[in-house]
Amino acid sequence: MPKASIVSIIWILYAGGALMAQCGDLVKEAPSSYVPKEISGWKAVEDRNYDPETIFNYIDGAGEVYRSYNFKGLFARRFEAAGRPALVVDLFDMGSGNDAFGMFTHDLEGERADIGQGAVYKGGLLSFWKSRFFVSVYAEEETGDSRRAIFDAGRRIAEAIPGEAAGPALVSLAPRADLEEGHVRYFHTHFVLNYHFFVSTENILRLDARTEAVLAPYGGRGGRSYLLIVRYPDGSLAREAWESFISAYMPDSREPGIVKTEDRKWTAVRRWNEIVAVVFGAPDRAEAGGRLDAVGAGIGSLDG
Repeated sequence: MPKASIVSIIWILYAGGALMAQCGDLVKEAPSSYVPKEISGWKAVEDRNYDPETIFNYIDGAGEVYRSYNFKGLFARRFEAAGRPALVVDLFDMGSGNDAFGMFTHDLEGERADIGQGAVYKGGLLSFWKSRFFVSVYAEEETGDSRRAIFDAGRRIAEAIPGEAAGPALVSLAPRADLEEGHVRYFHTHFVLNYHFFVSTENILRLDARTEAVLAPYGGRGGRSYLLIVRYPDGSLAREAWESFISAYMPDSREPGIVKTEDRKWTAVRRWNEIVAVVFGAPDRAEAGGRLDAVGAGIGSLDG
C-alpha cells in the first residue's frame, strides 16, 4: 500500500474516532459470489469448500495457523487457461475483521499493493484482507500474464466484498516512535507468538484463543527490540500471566518487572487490569520503561 501502512491507517481511524461499520452486518452474500468465474482469459474449472475440520485436507500443516485465528470457512476456486499456469483463489471467512487483519499480518513479506485494506505480493502470490475476509490469489507459475491476472482478480474480489473493518483496537496502543510500520503482528496463541518471536517453549504468558496479542518491532540506535501487548478476558487472568512471566523469564531480577539480560539488553513487563505489556531487547532501561509508559497512557482511550 503506498505512503501509509495498514497500521498507520488503523491509527488514523482510532485517533479521529471514526470507527468503520462492523463487517459482520454488511457481508450477507455467499463468499463464492465475490469471486469471478473468469479472470483475464482464465476460466473457473473447480470449486471447493472447507471448514475448520476439513482444512487439513487442503492445506496440510498450515491449517493450524488459520484455525488459531478462528477461521469459519474457506472457498477455493481454481482457474485454467490453455498454455498458461493455473490460478487459484482462496477466500477465507475469518469471522471478524480483527482476525482477517491478523491472518494477513502472519506473512507480511513482499511488495505492497493497494488492494483491499492492505495487500502484499511475492513470487506469484497476492494476499490481502478486507472486511472479515483474508484472500490469497496465486499462480502455479509466475509469468507476466499470470501476474496481471492475479492483480486483476484481487482488485475485482476486493471491490465485490462490501464494507470494511476498523481492525484491532489493540494495535493503537503500540507507540509509533521508531516503530517498524508494516511489520506489526496480531494474533491469539502461544505458537504464533513463538513463530514470530521466540519467548519460551512453555506458554508462560497463558495465551489462548480468548486472548488478543500484538507484537510490534522497533528499530533505533540500539538495534531491533520488540513490544508485546496482550489483552486477557479479565484482570485475574492477566495477573496470573504477569506473575507467570516474571517467575519464568526474570526469576533473578533485582527489582520486580525489569531485568538486564545476558546480551546486555533490557526486558520489562507491566500490567494494567486486563492488559499485560512486555518490552524485549531494549538498549537501556529508560527506553524499556518509556515504551511501557506510552502503552499505559493509551489504555484509557482503547475502547472509547
